Amino acid sequence: MRICVVGAGAIGGLLAARLAHAGEEVSVIARGAHLKAIEANGLSLIEEDGSRISARVRATQKIPEAGPQDVVILGMKAHQVADVLDDLPSLFTPETMVVTAQNGIPWWYFHKLPGPFEGRVVEAVDPGGRIAADLPSSRVIGTVVYPASEIVEPGVIKLIEGNRFSLAEIDGQKSERVSELSDVLTRAGFKAPVVSDIRAEIWTKLWGNMSFNPISALTHATLGSICRFPLTRKLAADMMREAQAVGEALGVRFRIPIEKRIAGAEAVGEHKTSMLQDVEAGRFIELEALMGSVVELGEVTGVPTPTISAIYACAKLLAETLSIEKGRLRIEPA
Repeated sequence: MRICVVGAGAIGGLLAARLAHAGEEVSVIARGAHLKAIEANGLSLIEEDGSRISARVRATQKIPEAGPQDVVILGMKAHQVADVLDDLPSLFTPETMVVTAQNGIPWWYFHKLPGPFEGRVVEAVDPGGRIAADLPSSRVIGTVVYPASEIVEPGVIKLIEGNRFSLAEIDGQKSERVSELSDVLTRAGFKAPVVSDIRAEIWTKLWGNMSFNPISALTHATLGSICRFPLTRKLAADMMREAQAVGEALGVRFRIPIEKRIAGAEAVGEHKTSMLQDVEAGRFIELEALMGSVVELGEVTGVPTPTISAIYACAKLLAETLSIEKGRLRIEPA
């Protein structure tokens, strides 16, 4: 299968390395030192147990050079999707699937979702509806990304933990194409179930991302530390309760209790969230898909989100300050 990973970072690189190692025809879109390393040495993946695989992939910075694909995996963060819209059609055949591997509320959330909000644009992730207009939802395969990984050096990805990518047609139907994609990912060593209610899984994953990520960015604490410290554990639980109320107002059923979700995060241990890694590296902080969208949906449904809104405001100011100063923020030994 011809697969192009647009944005071969921590998650995209994980997918690309495993898929290429399994024999799929993989192209990656990357930049800078990461691209040069992949071109020179291939893409390496350090597995959770310390073992290492290396895979040769076709690497380029220019999307059109990858050519027609059977599957396009959007591996970048949510705020970067709009930047590639003009070039994506060069990858498409009439049957090309587009897998959206972003965290948070996706731009297509209300597409093919019967009810009073069907087709509604989520402005926090798709201002003005540009993505919805330029990327047909008929191509989209939704996914919920569970692994945690990081780029440890250019061309080298390290898997921290997790192995599951839930897949779904966004209308909940089990199609031949999503089943085929599930088989491809399974052969590459992933757990890739086809689920009937992708939005419920989105909210379960979002529970952690919209609470632990900004708390870690503001406190510079790891997941384990946040969960063990009573005040931040309670803060995360309060945020989750507000998010659950918003999700339930949209018809979502939460299948696990909040404490179990927190316990799962605690079990990951001393892991820095992606948002904390971005703060330390001086990269753009992904807030809108994780938090701004929840605040927006709270307003849409009339559900108050005071705790989420307060943490969102603080994290937003931090992001603006770092952007203005073109700086980064990290704790170092005194």
